[in-house]
Amino acid sequence: MDTDPAARFVVISGCSGGGKSTLIDELAKRGYAVVEEPGRRIIADEIARGGAALPWVDLAAFAQHAIEVTLQDREDAARHSGWVFFDRSLVDAAVALDHASGERHAEALCHAHRYHHRVFLTPPWPEIFDNDADRRHDIGAAIEEYDRLRDAYPRLGYEVMPLPKIPVSARADFVLDFLGARAS
Repeated sequence: MDTDPAARFVVISGCSGGGKSTLIDELAKRGYAVVEEPGRRIIADEIARGGAALPWVDLAAFAQHAIEVTLQDREDAARHSGWVFFDRSLVDAAVALDHASGERHAEALCHAHRYHHRVFLTPPWPEIFDNDADRRHDIGAAIEEYDRLRDAYPRLGYEVMPLPKIPVSARADFVLDFLGARAS
């Protein structure tokens, strides 16, 4: 395996409510290093301390905080010697900041901090989409976010691999097979 950490950092991104976190959980159960979604951690912290860097209050502040958390996550993940799977990435945070601010941050920031060249995207999957205390947007907003990410990753030099709508175990096999990571 490549010694460059970026070659070992695999992103699972895509549509909110499309099964990313469930897939990350499955990969963790199989013994792989994983990085939980920054957004959920930020929301929990902001609510606990009465902060306003929440996507439904101040999306730009939330995205900026997500960039900071993601950069720290990348630094922490470098200590792992094998594959590390990220539930969302710096690209997701930078694209959100671009969207919220109307400015262009993603290109420079994301070219300086790379991941594996192949990114796995969960497509919109309305049948499993569900709101909760941390996901307050509807499926329409989730699809708009997905469209921004689907367009941004290739623009930033990544090969996008859409994940099929199949059970989580088969999805994990799909990812690992594409990476050549699954033991025969």
